Amino acid sequence: MKKQLRTFVSRRLIPPLLATLALSACGGSDDDPGVAPTQTAVTPIPFTPEAESTRAQDARTFAVAQTLPTLAAMAGAPATDRWTGVLNNASYMVEVPKNWNGMLVMYAHGYAGEGANLSVSPPAIRRHLISQGYAWAASSYTKNYYDVRAGVEDTNALAINFVDIARQNGRTLAAPFKTYIIGVSMGGHISAAAVDEENIATANNRIRYNGAVPMCGVLGDTELFDYFAAYQTAAMREAGMPATSWPVADWATIGPQVQAKLFTSFPTVAAPTVEGQRLKQIVQNLTGGPRPLFDYAYASPLQATVWGTFGRDGKVNGILNQDLVSTRDIVYQLDADPALSAEEQAYNASIYRVQGTPEANRLRRDGLRWIPKTNAQIKVPVVTIHTLGDMYVPFKMEQIYKRRADTNGTSNLLVQRAIRGISHCDFTIAEQVSAFEAMTKWEQQGVKPAGDDVLTPSVVADPKYGCQFTDNTPSTDDSANLLRVRASLPQCSAP
Repeated sequence: MKKQLRTFVSRRLIPPLLATLALSACGGSDDDPGVAPTQTAVTPIPFTPEAESTRAQDARTFAVAQTLPTLAAMAGAPATDRWTGVLNNASYMVEVPKNWNGMLVMYAHGYAGEGANLSVSPPAIRRHLISQGYAWAASSYTKNYYDVRAGVEDTNALAINFVDIARQNGRTLAAPFKTYIIGVSMGGHISAAAVDEENIATANNRIRYNGAVPMCGVLGDTELFDYFAAYQTAAMREAGMPATSWPVADWATIGPQVQAKLFTSFPTVAAPTVEGQRLKQIVQNLTGGPRPLFDYAYASPLQATVWGTFGRDGKVNGILNQDLVSTRDIVYQLDADPALSAEEQAYNASIYRVQGTPEANRLRRDGLRWIPKTNAQIKVPVVTIHTLGDMYVPFKMEQIYKRRADTNGTSNLLVQRAIRGISHCDFTIAEQVSAFEAMTKWEQQGVKPAGDDVLTPSVVADPKYGCQFTDNTPSTDDSANLLRVRASLPQCSAP
């Protein structure tokens, strides 16, 4: 591994890092937690990739709509120019207010499944963006599946081509003087990866964003898949059918038996059996520890989505060539006490451990890692939001990211906010707007916003945790179902 890193640094990193240093000299300071550099954000760095090995994902083909429907104007919103098209086999949407403020927001969508057809969608806060004068752009990416590498590259490429797209559509624009990136779920992974120094240095389409808002993001990158494996092996252990190999070859047969042993009903209401109660405690700890609304989340239909990931190998459906998943470092806890009892020590010593192959997601010579890392090696403001009850991309992702930032000395550039929701990415428009405005005010004016402590167990477990940034104020663009669910949950004003 050391030899690989030396080779990587000499061949791959030194030229772009030198360019990075040159760009940094244009303004701002790494020691300044407030204002980021103000040079033109979209700055491609020439790079010629080397040939690399291929994987199943590279052989898949996806269909992009060559002619997209016109992006309709929003009722009651400012006048804009709206363009759709195709760039490098990815479809795109671009919207620029007539009274543009000179700033661009790139939107990264979430996981789009494994179908053959590519699709693109606007950000949920579209109305807010154009009302404040921001242009925005979104890519379908050139690939479906969990292809964060494609998401970063294609979003970057669209940002780089923004001015040309405008020119081709008859509007002359100067290059944006600020470019931000926001995204949800897998798009949250993409937006966090896009501002991480390793990925800025190793991407083929290279730009520097001025700030990011990852929402419900996979901020622990590959540790998400470790969590799925840990949950599955714990469920099998609790059901009396422990795993003895990986992947579990007969999961299609064993899975329903495990589920029936642990739940009296599933998934409309996931109600644990007596045997399943301890698994509930284990999963609470795997997903972020004791915190408000976990009981509601554990009983929700989102359980079916989590269980739908079980039974797979660790190649992430062909994104990797080798099994990456590992539970070697997972610490299973059977109660809310972080200290390990003798029973917990015995449990951890005896449960089957998935081994994985660390090299499966190694540094590449032809661009980004196949699953780009979110190392929290950041030089611009990052504001994240995450729902407390999310079990699919659990709140634990925020804790992993914060520890990485602490390790790298970049916590001064990170603000995290807990939202009192019980599903995946179930934010109100007000919560998303608040996070975006907090990031841009911080980046533009040097005013660091407030956030939540995501690491102190007693703070996270407090019944009022998440109240500060939860905003159930309805807006025109909110989902009626989301508002109904929020209304059914314990309110922050309740005793």
